[in-house]
Amino acid sequence: MDLPALYALAFAVVTTVALLVLFRLGQRVFSPGKTVAKDFGEANPARHLLQVGQVLGVFFVAASVVKNCVEGESLREDVFSAATFGVLGIVLVALTGELGTRLLLRSRLPAEIARGNVAAGVAGGSHYVATGIVAAHAIAGTKLRDVGLSLLFFFIAIATLWLFVSLFRALTTYDDAEQIQGENLAAALSYAGLSIAVAIIVGCALDGDFVTWDVSLKGYASILALSLALYPVRQLFVQSLLLGAPLTFRGGRLDTGIGTDRNEGLGALEAATYIATALSVARLV
Repeated sequence: MDLPALYALAFAVVTTVALLVLFRLGQRVFSPGKTVAKDFGEANPARHLLQVGQVLGVFFVAASVVKNCVEGESLREDVFSAATFGVLGIVLVALTGELGTRLLLRSRLPAEIARGNVAAGVAGGSHYVATGIVAAHAIAGTKLRDVGLSLLFFFIAIATLWLFVSLFRALTTYDDAEQIQGENLAAALSYAGLSIAVAIIVGCALDGDFVTWDVSLKGYASILALSLALYPVRQLFVQSLLLGAPLTFRGGRLDTGIGTDRNEGLGALEAATYIATALSVARLV
């Protein structure tokens, strides 16, 4: 059933506030030296960007909890569902986000963020945003038995996200890890756009009611295949149609502009094209 507008709004506000409070408490307990208040009190823009990505992940989870876990039939049951799945979502974003930033770019990211590398901050922050998007689509249900399904689909989706991002970035002629470590913001923007775009498509593939494993996984794979459109969009739309450069399967003006010239505008253009394509896919399927 559709939730009454005021009921949904009230639940959204309360859930978001509660999850933000939980997020702050978790930081104080598990990483007291890296809280939002402490990081923004220091002059480290990379930490600022990482925190922004984490906070966005919290907002994504809060909105998803209201949409997927609140039915409006019983206030008590709605509160229980929102609390259970909200906490689950925050924990998953925090843990897999931290793990991802440690595995990302050959484990160099945390050290680069600590020294104030803005490019690393963009990459790390976007990773949390992508993780939050996946969690927002995976976390759904109203009963404890739904927790198991949510966890399984979340980990399948996260593994898919990491795999696809790694495969796509292997197609560039420059090394993302080296470029971002070298404070190349253009490469970081490109990386961030791809990560978020893949997360949007992965999240879209997670949507829908669970029927059977066979049906659900086939539906997941069929939508996920649309993410392959991101690479020809990059080479055809950005490099050839927009930049007027010759069409190439790999390399070309875009890779040179980002990896060698460090053109931040090109990095932002590529990122925007990725995200626009992913949003179009999500809208059409």
